[in-house]
Amino acid sequence: MGKKKVALKVDDVSIRFNLSKEKVDNLKELIIKKLKGEKIRFNEFWALKNVSFTLNKGDRLGILGLNGAGKSTLLKVIAGVYKPTSGTITRHGHIAPMIELGAGFDPNYTGRENIFLYGSVLGFSREFLESKYDEILEFSELGDFIDVPIKNYSSGMKARLGFSIATIVEPEILILDEVLSVGDAKFRKKCEAKMKGMFDHGVTVLFVSHSIKQVERLCNRGILLEHGQLIADGPIDEVISLYKEKTGVDDND
Repeated sequence: MGKKKVALKVDDVSIRFNLSKEKVDNLKELIIKKLKGEKIRFNEFWALKNVSFTLNKGDRLGILGLNGAGKSTLLKVIAGVYKPTSGTITRHGHIAPMIELGAGFDPNYTGRENIFLYGSVLGFSREFLESKYDEILEFSELGDFIDVPIKNYSSGMKARLGFSIATIVEPEILILDEVLSVGDAKFRKKCEAKMKGMFDHGVTVLFVSHSIKQVERLCNRGILLEHGQLIADGPIDEVISLYKEKTGVDDND
C-alpha cells in the first residue's frame, strides 16, 4: 500500500466576523463618534474556531451540523471566498466550488449566453465551451428554454444549468453546498450518478446537504460542526449517528 496523497489540509482555521451593535451610516459619523469619545462596540462572532482536518485524494467528506454551525462558511474559506482570520489551508489540485449554483449568471442573458459567461467565470475558454455546448445542453435538459432569459427560469432550472456547466471537466476537489437539493428527483439521481462517475476517477469531495440519506450514499467520511467548532471526525456512519443523537434530527428524504 502506497502512502495516501493529501488533497486538502485545513490547519487550525478560525474566522471572525464583526457585527456592529450600533449602526454607523458613514465614515463621517464614525469620525464624529470617535472625536466625541463615544465607543463603537463590535460584537465579535466566531463563525469557525480552530478547525483542523486533512483530506486524502478520493475522500468524500460529508459536513454535518445544524444551521449556523459554520458549514457553508467552512466551504467558502476552503474555496477561497473568505480569508481565514487565523490558520492555513493547503490545497493540492484544481477546486470546483459549487456553492451557489448559477451565482455568476446574468438574469437578462439567455441560458445559452450564460453558458459562456458562467463558464468563463469558472476558467473555461470560449473554444472549450463551444466544444462542450451540446453536452451541457443535453445534460441540463433545458431544450428550447436555453434561448430564454435566465430571469424566467425556476431555481431548479438555474441549478440544472449551473451543475451541467460546472461538471464538464473533472476537478481534483469538488465542493458541493446543497446543490443536489434542487430540481426534481429524476434530475437529482442523474446528478448523483454523474458524481459517482467522478468518484471512480478519484475526485475529492466536500459535501453539505440537508439530506442525511444523500450524505450517507455519497460520503465515506464525516465531520460534525457545532457553533463553528469541529466536535467529531470519522467514518460517515459514526458521525451521522452522533449527529442524530445530539440533534434528534432524522431523515425523511
